[in-house]
Amino acid sequence: MKSLIGISLLLLVACTSSAADRFDRARETIRQQMVESNIPAVSVAVAKRGKIVWQQGFGWADRENRVAATEHTMYSLASLSKPITVTGLMTLVQAGKVELDQPVNNYLGDAKLTIRVGEERDVTVRRVIDHTAGLPGGSQFFYGEERAFTPSMEQTILRYGNVVTAPGEREQYSNIGYGVLSYLIERVSGRTYADYLKASVFLPLGMTHSSVDVAPGLEQFEAVRYDRMGQRIPFYTFAEPGAAAIYSSAHDLARLGMFFMKNRLSDQRAILNEASIDQMTNPASVASGTVLGNVGWQARKNGRHLVFGHSGSMAGVTTDLSMIPSEELCVVVLTNASIGVNLFKIRDAAFHAVMPEWVPMPPRTPPVPSPPFQPVKELVGTWNGKIHTYAGELPLRMQILASGDVHVQVGSQLETLLNKVTFDDGTLKGQALSQIDTADTKRHPHDLAFDLKLRGNVLNGSVAANSINDPRWSWIYSLPHWVELQKR
Repeated sequence: MKSLIGISLLLLVACTSSAADRFDRARETIRQQMVESNIPAVSVAVAKRGKIVWQQGFGWADRENRVAATEHTMYSLASLSKPITVTGLMTLVQAGKVELDQPVNNYLGDAKLTIRVGEERDVTVRRVIDHTAGLPGGSQFFYGEERAFTPSMEQTILRYGNVVTAPGEREQYSNIGYGVLSYLIERVSGRTYADYLKASVFLPLGMTHSSVDVAPGLEQFEAVRYDRMGQRIPFYTFAEPGAAAIYSSAHDLARLGMFFMKNRLSDQRAILNEASIDQMTNPASVASGTVLGNVGWQARKNGRHLVFGHSGSMAGVTTDLSMIPSEELCVVVLTNASIGVNLFKIRDAAFHAVMPEWVPMPPRTPPVPSPPFQPVKELVGTWNGKIHTYAGELPLRMQILASGDVHVQVGSQLETLLNKVTFDDGTLKGQALSQIDTADTKRHPHDLAFDLKLRGNVLNGSVAANSINDPRWSWIYSLPHWVELQKR
């Protein structure tokens, strides 16, 4: 398969000959990565000081039908959708229809978040954006014919929209939160999320090959998503569209990047003023190597350069948009594969072609492994409580022994051990081979992931039913439920 990919790589070039020479090493990096990681297609774009200086497609957007990738091929963006969702939201903020520091529930009608910990006034729009509102992670993916059963965002909020940690207490990357933001856009604008982004973001910025999912008339530009075996993945969608449902091209994302670097093109409308752009791109401070969320984008310091952008990864998708405002430089890399893809090598090669002094960004520091679990005395004992699901409550019993063993019993199920137990910063985490029995969880086998905060004689937080990864597609669902235990 790898040799076939190498033979069939197609190079479609839209750049000057001088630019072509400059990017030869980047091209070689792309070819190497495609062969090594079995990537069907890669599309890239580089913009410098208000001009696209390189844009090119490699390989097959649709291998079976021999559709070549170009700079206009539309790739599923995964979490790179998030800052685009916020861009749409910020047009409403600028229009005075939404306030970032108001409670998000003010804008959600009857489908409000349930505040389990903290105060509703502190669960603000801004905190939902920067993942500190207290919402847990969670998502639902629907493949092929299953898409007909994708729940509404109202239903998702009412079932899984639980604020389980105090707002501002910690960061929890939350797809549910971004689903809430896309629902907020619909509620405030009176239009669907897809229609609002098209009218307020894509068309004004000249992003003609961008849409939520693949809009009618754009099917010929779609990059098919492929699994680790090189097989087509059935088209899938999500219960939380604002988190990951956007498709776009390298060319369009370069246009978006230029707009955020204040290199607005003559055919682009100023959908955001400079103050709004600054809110999304100017962090107060970023230490070297650290990551800080702005309003929608993430920022990172690399030497003297502040880099902001966002990446995305899910089944059959790896994407990245990175910008250096001081250099007015933007690099976009999009692929239609996920497992084993080192997209950042491609990004760094593109940066180096324009900035010879560029040093590859060091990998993010991995978390320090936790020592073997040894419970503090406040944890030792028997804890009783309930898991709250939309279908009813499940009794939960947890026994924490001084030896470090943790026994868990959900309802009348067999008692099991909590595995991979950690206790850091007052939070107990672990996994158990137990079940939560609802219509949503019956879609696929799952286990349970506990994330509980010790608050005196109470342990509370979330327990997520996480689908056991399909060997090809990986992502199916993670469904968080509120849980509270009291020490007996």
